[in-house]
Formats: sequence, structure tokens, C-alpha cells
Amino acid sequence: METQALVKQQNNTVNGVDVSQIMMVIGHIEADPTYAQFQWRATNQWIDGGLSRSSIKGFFAGNAEDATRSQAFTIDADEPGIAAGTDTAPNPMEYILHGLASCLTGTLAYHAAVRGIEIEEVESSVTGDMDVQGLFGLSESVRKGFNKVAVDMRVKSDSSVEELTEMALFSPVYDIISNSLPVDFTLTTD
Repeated sequence: METQALVKQQNNTVNGVDVSQIMMVIGHIEADPTYAQFQWRATNQWIDGGLSRSSIKGFFAGNAEDATRSQAFTIDADEPGIAAGTDTAPNPMEYILHGLASCLTGTLAYHAAVRGIEIEEVESSVTGDMDVQGLFGLSESVRKGFNKVAVDMRVKSDSSVEELTEMALFSPVYDIISNSLPVDFTLTTD
């Protein structure tokens, strides 16, 4: 496995990640810490009822405004019928869960790639528990958002649960959420 990982690193790709590109960015940051300052942006427009549309295009990274995206990504958010929406897109709470799962997965894949650790599969289930009394203003003692988030991540890799967990928890979205509310995180290997 170690020799195979070294060969893949020399070919610059591990887990589908261009390790040379990541190492170049790390080198720039080590030489100039301001290179590490990123800014992500989205704009949002209300359409009707619970439906709104976000546009995501520009961002700042590596001491410069990005110019690589020729078109904006558009993402709709709506609410299910029980919340008086038309259920044409995930709701914002579901996007938070998607953001958390995809960030944990990507972070794990990138950190593992830089370390030469191969990952065959990653699958996660994410739940967010919410009491909507806070949202509807029916109780001041009930939080408006999630009161608990749980992640159940299953990883197929020769690496240990401890090392895989340590790498996944570098996730910026995990940091954002877990420093705002309790998050139960579980990782198992196959």
C-alpha cells in the first residue's frame, strides 16, 4: 500500500485530488500567510413563498479575485408543503446538512491524498433535529435552528478510524456548526 501510494503521489493524484496543486497552495501560504485569506460569496433573491434562488460565482482566493468561472451557479431553496412551500428544492436546513456532509467528505479526501492515504469509498448519513417552536416564535426557550446534528460516516480505507476522523474534522463547515451547536460525529470503517 505504501509503495502504491508513493507512486500515485508521484503521479500527482491520490483520491482524485491533484496533490501537486494542493502542495503549491500550501507553499504559497507558508511563504505569504495572506495567501490563505479566502472569501466565499453568494447572492440570494426571493422568488415567491418559501422559494428563493442563490447565485454563486465570484470569490477571493490566493490574494486575488477569481476569474475562472464564466457562469454563476444557481441554487434554489424552497420549503416542503407542511411549511407552506411548493417543495421544488431542498430547504435551507437541508442545504446545511448537505454542506456539512460534502465538506467532511472533501476534507477527508484531500487530507488523505496529501498524506498518501487511499480511500475507496465514503458515505455519510446526516440528520438535523429541530423544534420549530423557536422558528415560529412560539417559545423563547427553544432554539430557532438545529438543536442537534448527527453525522454517521462510513469509510472504506486501510487507515484507522482515529486517523480518518482526525482528517475529516479539519472540515471548515464542521467547525462552523460544531462551535455553534452540539454535533455527534461517528465514523466507521468497512
